[in-house]
Amino acid sequence: MSGLRIGTRGSKLALAQTKLIAHRLQLAHPLIQFELVEIKTAGDKDQASPLSAGEGVGWFTSALQDALREGEVDIAVHSYKDLPTKRPEGLIIAAVPLREDPRDALVAQRKMTLKGLPIGAVVGTSSPRREAQLHAIRPDLELRPIRGNVDSRIAQVEHGAYDATVLALAGLRRLGVEAQASEVFGLYDILPAPAQGAIAVECRVDDGVTRRLLTAIDDPQLRLVVTAERSFLAAIDAGCSFPAGAYAEHFGSTLKLHALLANEGRIVRSKMAGPAETAAGLGRALAAELMSLAGIKR
Repeated sequence: MSGLRIGTRGSKLALAQTKLIAHRLQLAHPLIQFELVEIKTAGDKDQASPLSAGEGVGWFTSALQDALREGEVDIAVHSYKDLPTKRPEGLIIAAVPLREDPRDALVAQRKMTLKGLPIGAVVGTSSPRREAQLHAIRPDLELRPIRGNVDSRIAQVEHGAYDATVLALAGLRRLGVEAQASEVFGLYDILPAPAQGAIAVECRVDDGVTRRLLTAIDDPQLRLVVTAERSFLAAIDAGCSFPAGAYAEHFGSTLKLHALLANEGRIVRSKMAGPAETAAGLGRALAAELMSLAGIKR
């Protein structure tokens, strides 16, 4: 095999993430050439609709998956949290190579913290998960939808359209603009989205050669963590539009999963631990518990 085509969105953040993966693949397979192929997704084309209208249904991932199925690319690189929980036929996540810090960060005018924002401050976010948790801390805030890439959102705050916005710290770090953050939230103050900061590398199920090549960059321990978080999300059939957060971490051979759900303005939280190899079952069990606590019926 002389070369492989890696499909990616064309945004600065997507390209930065894909270059990280290409670099790892190049180190693992120095005799193979890797070519980046930019693909425009529905989420890139539609800059008017609120993000909650398209997230969870593959707004930023389905075009890449279509290109993969049709043989236009051999590999697709995704922000894992953008992938719908329902897996498409014929494709497999062959590697979960790395995860940046999953916490959320506040970018605010004059480097203000969340508690330091004035009463009624306007905060830009299109995430129901973030909205529910921000309102729990500061019910006086005015939360408005915001669109655009990381640079655009930061610029909208700098130009006064918003007093602040909340972004994934992972994106700020990968773009080298972490200094723009005025506050980084604790993991359990603003619980992140399942798989936030993690990268998923996808290929065709029947492409055995590429699947074997991708095993060289897979991180089995990280895969277990993300499996617990994503299984939680899949069990509540949440997609990205339901107010839900989850974060798992290893403690030796044990995996501890923290999660929350919001329903009708009320947030319920819980945690559960179990053997790391039962990650998927752990996510499903915690989802069932929280759905019961939140009064959500299947």
